[in-house]
Parts: sequence; structure tokens; C-alpha cells
Amino acid sequence: MLGLAVATTAAMQSCKMKTAATAVQGDAATKTYVAPGKYDEIYNFVSGGFNGQVSVYGLPSGRLLKVIPVFAVNPENGYGYSEETKAMLNTTNGLIPWDDQHHLDLSQTNGEQDGRWLFANANNTPRVARIDLTTFKTMEVLQIPNSAGNHSSPFITENTEYVVAGTRFSVPLGSEDVPISSFKDNFHSTASFISVDKNTGKMDIAFQIVLPGMNLDLSHAGKGPSHDWFFFSSYNTEQAYTLLEVNASQKDKDYIVAVNWKKAEEYAKAGKGKKVPASYAHNTYDEHTQSATSEIKNEVLLLDPKDCPDMIYMIPCPKSPHGCDIDPSGEYIVGSGKLAALIPVFSFSKMTGAIAGKQFEGDFKGIPIIKYEAALHGEVQKPGLGPLHTEFDGKGNAYTSMFLSSEVVKWSLKDLKVLDRVPTYYSVGHLMIPGGDTKKPGGKYLVAYNKITKDRFLPTGPELAQSAQLYDISGDKMQLLLDFPTFGEPHYAQACQASLIKDKQVKFYDINKNGHEYVTMGEKKANVVRKGNRVDIYMTAIRSHLVPDNIEGVFVGDEVYFHVTNLEQDWDIPHGFAIKNNPNAELLIMPGETVTLKFTPDKQGIYPFYCTDFCSALHQEMSGYLRVSPKGSNVPLKFGTGETVTSVAAK
Repeated sequence: MLGLAVATTAAMQSCKMKTAATAVQGDAATKTYVAPGKYDEIYNFVSGGFNGQVSVYGLPSGRLLKVIPVFAVNPENGYGYSEETKAMLNTTNGLIPWDDQHHLDLSQTNGEQDGRWLFANANNTPRVARIDLTTFKTMEVLQIPNSAGNHSSPFITENTEYVVAGTRFSVPLGSEDVPISSFKDNFHSTASFISVDKNTGKMDIAFQIVLPGMNLDLSHAGKGPSHDWFFFSSYNTEQAYTLLEVNASQKDKDYIVAVNWKKAEEYAKAGKGKKVPASYAHNTYDEHTQSATSEIKNEVLLLDPKDCPDMIYMIPCPKSPHGCDIDPSGEYIVGSGKLAALIPVFSFSKMTGAIAGKQFEGDFKGIPIIKYEAALHGEVQKPGLGPLHTEFDGKGNAYTSMFLSSEVVKWSLKDLKVLDRVPTYYSVGHLMIPGGDTKKPGGKYLVAYNKITKDRFLPTGPELAQSAQLYDISGDKMQLLLDFPTFGEPHYAQACQASLIKDKQVKFYDINKNGHEYVTMGEKKANVVRKGNRVDIYMTAIRSHLVPDNIEGVFVGDEVYFHVTNLEQDWDIPHGFAIKNNPNAELLIMPGETVTLKFTPDKQGIYPFYCTDFCSALHQEMSGYLRVSPKGSNVPLKFGTGETVTSVAAK
């Protein structure tokens, strides 16, 4: 059947490609036009997938505003290369310079977006990051032990009490050497509950819940009446460990995992958990010192369902579910079985009633299974092929992406009837409605993030641009407004009204509060200091010169640290810094900031250095020279700016 569905989809796509030019009609252009000098209505944060970053777009224009480095080194600004940011990518496996950034979640207060922080997950080396939305800078990265494939992450509770992260790949806990064939006995998945300080945003692992070996896919917290609960979709409850394409698709139903996190919290406080050794890195960036530090922690608290009754239940869900989405009221839980031809909608009140009435159909590894019909609100019949993810408009409607039939389907939560459907181009994955996972969604726009583009953009070799498509959902019928390319691969996105964020932006760093160890507070403080084979250069940058700009007495093999302080106190006047043949990256230094680049010359010569960020009419003149002499040479340490002599004999 799956082969037939794929063949059918291919045929449908072929037809769509021939008529794609007619998809956008009427007043679409005027609805997306943002005049020069005018701002977009919405910030759209899009996961970078295999590029490890987060990209920011304006809506409705689709204009790229920024790429935020999170889990991958970024030569553009030296993230992961500068001495201040290397620690942000530290793990117990050393510095990991890349990751697969799948999902995002904006912080909330009372179930509504508050514009404070954006959380991002790393799927490959399990980590969660927190981005400050006043600076659009990654402030914290927390590694997650006892996890492999941090996919079901970083979804939050409605007051950002917790960021929750679920395991995609089950693995043995700890580092025990066991046969892969012992999967059912020795492999486990985990759900990590990461506490978030309500004032600072600082994260820490509060507790981890040990679950049977299976794959957790996506998750969302309850809200309103279901506030105390968290819901995960799961697949591979067959507990297969080879050829999952076949062996993890045997059952008609997998499960939604319903976790009462309030009860779990109580069990943790009551001492029901077990502290176990677990080594993981916690990396934080300090705004005062303008530097990151990495702390290795060595213990986590595990909660086992067998010791914590009434904490976890399973709800059967057709088949291989991907999305697990909670409507704005907190009453309805929408599952999306990738291989199902329907959308199951569960009722929270019916679920709790079934628990109270012990309407169970056995257990899964000791966890009670609620009878399907006992928790079911109803099923959306024949919505399309390959339902993946559902968003809500706050007007009683739900929107589900259909991967195989390449469409978005609108349906009513009240009677589960399909109301509208529009094609996507092509193979849509996740959807995004601004605030679509909160109590108060914005029901104006929907964005579809597609896996395939084919004829949508100018060709660029074997790989084409990743695609996002903007739809107007303000009326009864959805209308395609705009295609725009994204950094790939976009998996998931969050968006909020620009008014939540734009007026809170840090425009420059107050240099008088710069607590960096190597800050240079003015040109007269510029200096070069040698300690053994280490040379520290205290440098300033201001339009349009560097101080010092002539440096001698550095030798081959020295470790040279350029500590560059940007003396500007004006918005949007960063300075760059690069030196010839440096094997890592440049720096991009914001106004009032100090950043350090390490350079270890391995050859003698004259090395020009310069500002890389166009800052003034004399930007090209903002440069200098470093003289590197053979090791052991009798060349004194000398530095200056604006000093000239009439003649120096060649040596």
C-alpha cells in the first residue's frame, strides 16, 4: 500500500508542476509587499536542520534577516572559533563543531508567547540551547546524557517551567557494552525535564524519566486544563533494531505517551528518583565577561515508572505517529500517523476519565495502556495521505500537513470535518502558524516547510533551494501568497509578532560595563605583552583605524592572541578582524564588545590584518601589519600606530 501511495504522490506532483505558475493569484502580491523602510509584522524563526543554525525571516515578505549560530561553527562572526565562544560547543566528547538542529520553541507565560527566549535542539549530539531575543545570541547550551537522537525537543510547558527533550534512538543507559540484539532487555528511551529559571533563563536537568526502548518523535505540553501533562508521539513500539522501515511498521497502532509532569515533579521532590552517574557539559555565555565557560556535571536524577505509579500512560495511536499537537483550549490531543489514512483526535477529559475508571487494555512494559475508544474524541476521515503535523488558528480550526499528497488540510475541531485543502510544492513537512502551539494563535498566516522544490526556484545543481510557502488563512479558504527559499533543511519553525521583540533589542554594549579580562578601555591602553611564547595584543577598533597597527617582535611558533575591543557606542557599527593565513576564522566585534582571535604563525613574514566589516568611507584603510621573525631572532617587541621613520635598512 505504501508503494502505491508513493507512486500516486509522484503522479500528483507531476501534474502540479505543470500548473504551479497558476497557484498564486489575485491580490497575493499586495498581501506580502513590505515597502522599503517598513518593517515586517512577524519574526519567523526557522530551524536549520543539517546546517546546525537558526535562521530568522520577516513575514509576510519572506526576507532573510539573520542567521543565528547555535550548534555549528560560523566563520562569518567567529562563533566557535573565537576564544570567547569555543566553550559553547564543548561536550563530553570534546568540541563538536556541527549538529542537526531540528526543532524550536519560543518561551511562554500563561500559555502565550513572551518574546524572551528561543530554545533550539541538537539532534545528533543531544543538546538544548537557549537564545536571548534581545541580542539574538546563543547564551546557553546544555548537553543531555542518557539520550541518543534528541529529536522530540525542545518543547516547553506553558509557563516555561520546563524544556522537555525526548530520545529518538533508544540506547543502553550509561556506557555498558551489550549486544544490539539485546534491545528489548537493555535499551531505553528517556524524557528529560530541564528546569528554566524564570528570571535568568538558566537551564538545568531536573530529572529524567526512563521509558521502554522505543522512538519518541514529537511532543507538546498541555495547556489550561491539561497544563500538568506532557504528550509524546512514539513509534517502533515493536522494539525493532534493524530494517526499521519494515520491522517498525508491523503494528496498526503505536502510542501517544502521556506524562503527568506535575506528579513526576512531586516524585522527584519526595526522593522517589535514583541519582546515577552521568557526565554532561553545561555551557553558558556571560554578558559581563563577554565569554563562555563550560562546566562538566556528573549526575542526574532518574525516575522509573515502576517506582512512580500514575505518572505515565499510553494511548494507542494509528500508525507510526509523527506529530503530537495540543489545541489552544488544552482539551484536544491530535496524533498524526504517518502511515494512517485518518487523523485521530483524543480528548483530555476523556483520557483522565478513562484513567479514573481504569479503562485499560493491558500494559506496555508495565505502563498502563488506555483503551483507544475511551480516550478518543473522534477521527478526521480521509484527510489526505501521510499526515504529519497540526497547527491551530484559534478560531476552532486545525491545519495538518500531508507529506505524501503534498497538501495542507484545514478541518474543524468541533465536528472533525474537512473544510479546505490547498496543494504545497512539494512534500510538506512541518507547518507554522504564529503562536499556533499557544493559547492564542495568530490566525492570519500559515507557512509550509517543504522537503522538495523541483520547479519553484532557479536550479542550483543537484540540490535545489529549500522551500517555504506562505498562505493567507484569514478567510474561509486558504490562499498561497509567496514562495521563499530557506537555509536547509527547515524542519520546524516558530513565529511571533514583531512587537514582542523589536523594541527590546540591545543596540550596543555599554563599554563602561565591559568586564572582559582583556578589554582595552581606550587607545592609550593598547598594549602588547609577551609571557614566554604567548603574546597578548590589546587592540582597539574604531572608525577607521586599529591600535596598534604595526607590531614586531613576534616569532614563528608564538601563540598570538588578538584581543580586539570595539570602541564604538553606536548601533549597527560592528568591526571585523582578520589576519592573513589564519587557519580558523575572522572576528565580528559588536560595539562595546571585546573578542579574541588566536593566531599561531608557522612561517616568517609580514602578515597584514584588517577590518572585514565595511564600517566607513575609509574602511579599506583600516588595516595594519604583523611582522613574524624566525624563532630565536633578536628582534625586540615593538608596536605602535601612526609612527613613521624615513628609512630602515633591510636585514
